[in-house]
Amino acid sequence: MRQLFFRHLNSDWNAEPNAPNVELTVEGDTVQLVFLLNSWAYDASTGETGTLRFIGCSRWRWDSTNDYAWFAGKGLYGKQAPKWGEFYEVIGDSRPIGEDDWEVLSSDEPESRQFLFYFRDDTIEVIAEDWSLTRQFPSA
Repeated sequence: MRQLFFRHLNSDWNAEPNAPNVELTVEGDTVQLVFLLNSWAYDASTGETGTLRFIGCSRWRWDSTNDYAWFAGKGLYGKQAPKWGEFYEVIGDSRPIGEDDWEVLSSDEPESRQFLFYFRDDTIEVIAEDWSLTRQFPSA
């Protein structure tokens, strides 16, 4: 079994910590997460949204693990990931994967990567080839 490694991917941005209002959409093999950005601790305007796009997505899941469960060592990677409320690439996960746990879009490709975002009340995990972030300022 390989050792788990969590590569931190959001050093200069993050989701709003209290009510990020996460929306997930799927179009073909692209999964998109839209959420409010944290304007208190990062350079973001109040009401500004972030859009994470996962391209070449083969599967995803939305888990109800929240911060209380995670700190109690329950749920996905409870007490294993370095910090709650962050966005990671997970490297070395060898858990058996049951399709009943996932929304499966296609077979995993050799270049697929595993991404994990801990929001306040939810955990979203995506298997995809790559990701990007765009920001949208609120309308006046």
